[in-house]
Amino acid sequence: MAIAIAVSAAEPSGVWGSLKEAFANSSALASAKLDAASNELVRAVAADFETAEGRSDLQKALRQRFADAEPVDCIERSLANLREVSSILDAKAPSDAAAFKGWLLSISRKVADAATEGAFMGIGGEQVSDAERATLGQIAKALGTSA
Repeated sequence: MAIAIAVSAAEPSGVWGSLKEAFANSSALASAKLDAASNELVRAVAADFETAEGRSDLQKALRQRFADAEPVDCIERSLANLREVSSILDAKAPSDAAAFKGWLLSISRKVADAATEGAFMGIGGEQVSDAERATLGQIAKALGTSA
């Protein structure tokens, strides 16, 4: 969720674009649970989001992390969270870390690709804005991976 928030905050897309980006994030979570090629840790985390307790814990954590945050704050807070996740993965699950970080990075790309930025009534714009590209690079750096 922190990845989707960071990408969406990098270049706000309006209501329709934000919905597309949220759907891309949700779809990535749902497909990970079903994808046999997914890493076991990825599947377990995705499955946890389907439980009432998992969703409740996520909502609480998001409220705490992003309370009173402006878009630029959302990016910074998300990146800080991703650095924490990266450190935890490296320390506690080194054999799963690369696959999990790759999955997170793939979600960021899906969210960035979900909506055209800078379009007016569906005309013009670009698929991924410069601000989103920069945020994707910051996400990769926070995770200790390459973009």
